Amino acid sequence: MSADAKAALIPTTRSDHFIFIVVTLLYWSTLYVYVPILPPFMKSSGYADVLIGIVLGSYGFTQMLVRFPLGLASDKLHKRKPFLMLGMVSGALSCVLFTIPGSWLWPLAGRMMSGVCASAWVAFTVLYAAYYASSEATKAMSNISFMTVSGQLIGMTLSGWLAGAYSWNAAFIAGIGLGIAGLLLSFAVKEPREGVERPPISLQHLREVVRTPSLIQVSTLSILAHCVLFITMFGFTPLKATSLGASSSQLTLIVIAFMVPHAIASLLTGRVLAPRYGSRNVIALGFAVSALCTIAIAFSPSLGWLALTQALNGFAQGMHLPLLLGLAIQPFESSKRATAMGFYQAVYSIGMFAGPFLAGFINEAFGRDYGFWLGGLFALAALALTLIWRRSHAQQSA
Repeated sequence: MSADAKAALIPTTRSDHFIFIVVTLLYWSTLYVYVPILPPFMKSSGYADVLIGIVLGSYGFTQMLVRFPLGLASDKLHKRKPFLMLGMVSGALSCVLFTIPGSWLWPLAGRMMSGVCASAWVAFTVLYAAYYASSEATKAMSNISFMTVSGQLIGMTLSGWLAGAYSWNAAFIAGIGLGIAGLLLSFAVKEPREGVERPPISLQHLREVVRTPSLIQVSTLSILAHCVLFITMFGFTPLKATSLGASSSQLTLIVIAFMVPHAIASLLTGRVLAPRYGSRNVIALGFAVSALCTIAIAFSPSLGWLALTQALNGFAQGMHLPLLLGLAIQPFESSKRATAMGFYQAVYSIGMFAGPFLAGFINEAFGRDYGFWLGGLFALAALALTLIWRRSHAQQSA
């Protein structure tokens, strides 16, 4: 192994790692501190499901437009830290916009601003990877994936408690505070003045990358996976819970029921399940279970049953999402991986937009339970495609 493979691009201390971890947790907490209460908040304000779907979908729509250009700008400047700060500022500002009363355009603006915040995530991953030797890239990505789920869980757990103990706006005010704290602490994040280089996102490579069949297949599956995720826990599941009589504290328990198994599955999938059973088999099983559990949400007669569907769905979605991420860049040499990942992240944002957007219209026309049927159909379509492409992949490998 070469000396370069053993040395980190940025020499760091434990305190450097600690500061980065705290900033990352604050970033995801700011972004997710209102996610479970946003649909009930808008419903209580008198907005129809179709408008709720438009607001929820705008998060993904913004990322479709912003993610790739932000990645290009970050690579051109060789700087990541300013984009960390942009994430914190836009996260806090999104929460400010949600507190403005009077029109559904303010929540729409707030959710679009949170899409800008989420688009800054690529800068976090690139900077954190530079804290490790190239030979430890897998360890770095595993650590930061766990930070992601942990920050989301912290934010979403606070959400219900704050709304129940105080008011809807308490969650948004907390998000402002978390964002400002993250911004201030991000000044202490370690990055050398000359920045951090990586093989950049390349418009020249883009044409070749997007013609790669495996990337097209994985990106299509990820669009469908994110349709399901943003119809369910990050979409209309909280409204289902409140329709079953959930209080704010019980809404928090529903969130925990989904997120904890989701985190556990994310850790187990790459280390245990995929090596033993094969990535495509695990992805297929994840979509199958997710389809059943998403449709089952519509038939949940009580909060207990709903929590069970969330626990199983959380684990199932944690089975396929990390594997799709790995398969997206697997076929490419290192010089093209940044371009492939930039394309992949921009494309799966379509699912974040299309899922809740379409479900909002379905809910308004036929009733909210039919949105979960739509989510189940997306998962079944992904299962069918996975099985078809698994067979063709096996034939090519034979």
